[in-house]
Order: sequence, then C-alpha cells, then structure tokens
Amino acid sequence: MFNLKFNNPDLLKQAFIHRSYLNEHPEIKLDHNERLEFLGDAVLELVVTEFLFAKYPERPEGELTAFRAALVNTESLAQVAGKLGLGEQLLLSKGEAKDNGRARQAILADTFEAIVGALYLDAGYAPVKKFITENLLVKIDDIVAKNLWQDSKSAFQERAQAARDITPTYQVLSAVGPDHSKTFTVGLYLGEELIAEGVGPSKQMAEQEAARVGLEKLGWKK
Repeated sequence: MFNLKFNNPDLLKQAFIHRSYLNEHPEIKLDHNERLEFLGDAVLELVVTEFLFAKYPERPEGELTAFRAALVNTESLAQVAGKLGLGEQLLLSKGEAKDNGRARQAILADTFEAIVGALYLDAGYAPVKKFITENLLVKIDDIVAKNLWQDSKSAFQERAQAARDITPTYQVLSAVGPDHSKTFTVGLYLGEELIAEGVGPSKQMAEQEAARVGLEKLGWKK
C-alpha cells in the first residue's frame, strides 16, 4: 500500500486532486494534479528507459520501445495504482467517483504519474527511481516472458494480411462525455465485416483494445 512520507504534504495532496474535484470545491487552495502528471510522465519515461537500456543490452531499439510502452500504458499504471490503494485517496467530483470503467483507469494512471512528479520534486531522482523500480519495473520479467509487450494493432495487422490478405481498418463508433474525459468506442473491420469493438479514453487506446479483442475472437492471439 501507499505510505510514502513527504517533506511537503501539500505536494502529496495535490497529486490526488482531480480537476473535477475543484469544480465542486472552489475553496481548495491547491491546484489539480495535471502539472504534476506532466512532470511525472517525463520522469517515469527516463527511469524506465534507463532501466531497460541497462537490463537488455542486446535488444534493439524497437523492442525496448515496446517494452517501455507495455510498462507505462494506462492499464499497467492503473493496475499498479490500484495495488497501492491510490484510488482510495483520490479527490474526485461525485460524478467521476461513480465511474469504475475505462475513464477511472485513466484517472488512476494519471494519478500514479502525478505521484511520481510530486515525489521527484519532494525528494529528488534517487527516491523516485526506487519507488518506480519497486512498484512498476518488477513487472518487466512477466511482460517479456509472456510477450505482453507486443502491440495488438501490429499483431492483428500481421495476422490479417497473412490469413486473409487484407489490411484492417478502424472506425470511431461513438465518443461520449466531456472533452477532457471522453470515452471512445472503436470498431475493427476486415473489409465490411465488423470483427470487434474496443472502448477506451482515447481513440488510440480503443483501437488497441479492439485489436486485442479481435485477436482473441479469431484465435490469432499474440
């Protein structure tokens, strides 16, 4: 569980403040966590990249990029955030607090990045590297062993071209919610045939989910 002590408690509190919470609580003097998330994303990328570069000296750049993407995607970060119990400390609007779907996953992932940014500001690089190593980088052996790093869209396209000599296409079927928190539903097609649908907080993530579902549906697992 999450029990880090901060020299500046306000930094930690800010990391848990979602934009929606401030709309209902204008008396709060702290800002929401998006700037910390921005910083944390950059720190996370550096720590993960440095780790992968050292751990896999024989792997090409393309595979290292895929490993990193598998570690820091929304699903992975949300999973770690859930294990740490970050969701229990989130400050959300009443509407956002009711959502337990993909949008909530994105919020959890963003909060993990905000925590990373806050810890970097509060304690520096070494402590934040330790935090990321202990909570996120421990997943890499499983990711590599199970080929979880392979991109679903690329895998589906390879198999579709080999099996049917056709390139898959994606179409947005719906986009609901406010601009800052939309949920997209995307259809995956082979020709005119709808193979699968995917849902996500961005078109790219919904496409990846549709490809993942399509691989399973057609028995083309990665």
